[in-house]
Amino acid sequence: MSDVPLRNVIVTGGSRGLGLGIAKKLVVAGYGVIAIARNASDELAAAMQEAGEALKFWSCDLADTTRIADLVAAIRKEFGPIYGLVNNAGIGTSGVLAAMRVADIERTVQLNTVSPIVLTKHVVRAMMVDSGSRNGGRIVNISSIVSSTGFSGLAVYGATKSALIGFTKSLAREVGPLGITVNAVAPGFIDTRMTDGLEGAQRAQIVRRSPLSRLAEIDDVAAAVAFLMSDAAKNITGTVLTVDAGSTA
Repeated sequence: MSDVPLRNVIVTGGSRGLGLGIAKKLVVAGYGVIAIARNASDELAAAMQEAGEALKFWSCDLADTTRIADLVAAIRKEFGPIYGLVNNAGIGTSGVLAAMRVADIERTVQLNTVSPIVLTKHVVRAMMVDSGSRNGGRIVNISSIVSSTGFSGLAVYGATKSALIGFTKSLAREVGPLGITVNAVAPGFIDTRMTDGLEGAQRAQIVRRSPLSRLAEIDDVAAAVAFLMSDAAKNITGTVLTVDAGSTA
């Protein structure tokens, strides 16, 4: 058994759905994963039992940005240096903008845009201290094809995911001299709780747009994240990797 410590990666929204899929994929790839969510889930508990010490859970409501600095400090103290961050947590609030409550708009922007930016700020600070001059780190932001294609009823959600793309490209230039890469993954519609509300006709229309005549799956997106986290992607930064079964081709 190797004595080399695992590279620690934080995955937000890691208790279910896409976040849990990413966490499990990274564990298989040999990382130590800290899954952050407000609450654990039965699915996460089962995954933790299977993964052993490689998968941990940390409870935090990221919408409360005043707690994020202490969160990062506590994770570093408990598990050691942070190598990677996957900003996956978010909400898919839908509805026609003209009828949407201001409180829902603000909540979506807060959790989908402000929280990951603040979390990344504190993780980057930790990476700067822990990684030395150019030993690097990895940041992967989960965006969406909606950021570039648009989708009726997802104006606010699309705005938040577009913001992550701009954030990704600018931050990549800021932290590149430290050897830290920053990339985004833009999934298409996949089978998660966020797409449960799609009507049969809507779902069929989305599938028809794909040259492959199917939706992408959680494992496809997780594999893309694992690649960007790996040494094989050390010279890829400031990019957006689309995983949508070709629907935006």
